[in-house]
Amino acid sequence: MTLSDSTQAPAAALSAATLARFSREVAKYPPEQKQSAVMACLSILQQEQGWVSADAEAAVAAYLGMAPIAVREVTTFYNMYNQQRVGQFKLNVCTNLPCQLRDGERALAHLCHKLGIDEGGTTADGLFTVQKSECLGACADSPVLLVNDRQMVSFMSNDRLDDLVETLKAQAK
Repeated sequence: MTLSDSTQAPAAALSAATLARFSREVAKYPPEQKQSAVMACLSILQQEQGWVSADAEAAVAAYLGMAPIAVREVTTFYNMYNQQRVGQFKLNVCTNLPCQLRDGERALAHLCHKLGIDEGGTTADGLFTVQKSECLGACADSPVLLVNDRQMVSFMSNDRLDDLVETLKAQAK
């Protein structure tokens, strides 16, 4: 049994493949510091599920011998962890003050309008989720956004945003 789609899966229901991946991450730390692998374990579950459910947090806590609230604190602190299902393409638009001054909010509004969703929403076809983001560390390149927590794109004019959306639609599974 895996944690794939069910939010009702028991916390201990990790697949052998997941446990092997967890083990490789934990091995990077001294045994008494295995909790240091919490972020890597959460990332693994998010790769497998697409988000980090409460059951996934409980599974990580049990595996690492941590209090569930300690894992929850990590999940909620970092915006790279999805706490709900998201679209195939998650677009995080930086809206911190430096980016706001360089059209970050305009970029966010343009994407939401183009896709017909509110900030934080997901398109009906499940392709796109658009969210605000904290600082992405590229203020001089604003507006900037992060695609699926992996690829940063910079200097995003309305035309470039439109092109990005069309490119991602063409790549959709």
